[in-house]
Amino acid sequence: MSLSALALSSYALLTTGRGAAPLVVGEVPQLTLLLAGRDVVYCYYRQPCKNQDQREGLYQTPNTDTLMVVKVSPAGINVLNIPRDTTVGDYSYRIPAAEQKINSKYWSGGPQALTRAVEEVMGEKVDSYVIVRTDYVERVIDALGGLDVTVPEPGIEWVDQAAGVDLKLAPGEHHLAGQEAVWYLRVRKGFGDDYGRIDHQKQALTQLAGRLKSPQGLTALPTILGGVGNGVETNVDPAVLTQLIPHLSGLKLRFATLPTDTIPGSFNLAVNRERLAEVWGGVAPTAAAPTVRVKVWDGSGADLGPRLVRALSLIGYPEVEVQTLPRNNETSQVITGPDVAAAEQLADTLNLPRLQGERFPVAAGEVGILLGADAAQDLGALPLAYPDLTLPVPAASSVAPRRP
Repeated sequence: MSLSALALSSYALLTTGRGAAPLVVGEVPQLTLLLAGRDVVYCYYRQPCKNQDQREGLYQTPNTDTLMVVKVSPAGINVLNIPRDTTVGDYSYRIPAAEQKINSKYWSGGPQALTRAVEEVMGEKVDSYVIVRTDYVERVIDALGGLDVTVPEPGIEWVDQAAGVDLKLAPGEHHLAGQEAVWYLRVRKGFGDDYGRIDHQKQALTQLAGRLKSPQGLTALPTILGGVGNGVETNVDPAVLTQLIPHLSGLKLRFATLPTDTIPGSFNLAVNRERLAEVWGGVAPTAAAPTVRVKVWDGSGADLGPRLVRALSLIGYPEVEVQTLPRNNETSQVITGPDVAAAEQLADTLNLPRLQGERFPVAAGEVGILLGADAAQDLGALPLAYPDLTLPVPAASSVAPRRP
């Protein structure tokens, strides 16, 4: 669901919404946008309702388990994923826990109530919203050519007859069409928990962002825009989409997850505002000498990992290791856990997207770099022996492998 949410935001970013900075032709708009994905509603067992907007007589009610806040400015696009179990306001043991979770607010009060809940959790204004259904997401993914993914051991199997889901994927590389890709993005099995699912959704979004910047992205625009009123609920105006297109290739992409703490005696989560300030918004790269360990996963198929290790050593990274993977169609990115400023420094050096998460295979004091198939071209001329070298790599995206 998050894939098409970012795709649709390509036009939402252009509108003034309800309080965003006025659009100036030729400049990057400034906007804070709520993106949410909701399920298809069923009236009977395995029977979707003809009216997907009805709110009575449902076999199963929809939640918005995929929630993101997108902040756009000339400095880039910052995306914050909100875990579905996050509590809105102060937790009360006198009220059912589910009613206090943020993923229930859309059903209880519509997109306006969900927007207000996100504002309370974040402590800042949200200008506009985009709510998308899974059937729309399928169409967008197909229009963008499908999704390349790396399935972790021991593989993924998710069968839900009531929802019509039949997903069986062996470990390794897969190219998924729209329906299977949506199932893959919704599944938690194989990724540990909701945080693991959020992390691999981030990786899928970076892949989509790269395609939106390509000629293939332009051909997908009719499908993306055709969702308004047909799988998309929004208060933004798509009429000025073309004004964003010239800026897409120059906007840096950064992802993070809302930091939370478990509330004792419940499965609900409370916002950790101190950590939120560390991961969200314009995190400044550190000016100090690099001290983090760097883990390089080389899936380029061109043996570029050792060359990148050498280059990073020359510019001051004291500990760099490389693991060679089979060549895959994933693209390149920097991933991190708590060391966001250090990762931002490395992402700026390489001109790559930066992804912060809770379940990425990096520990405290580590930053990871995934080299995908795109690196064979983007890093093919990587210099090897210049102390003052720079590493000009075009921005790219990826679905990073879930490896220890």
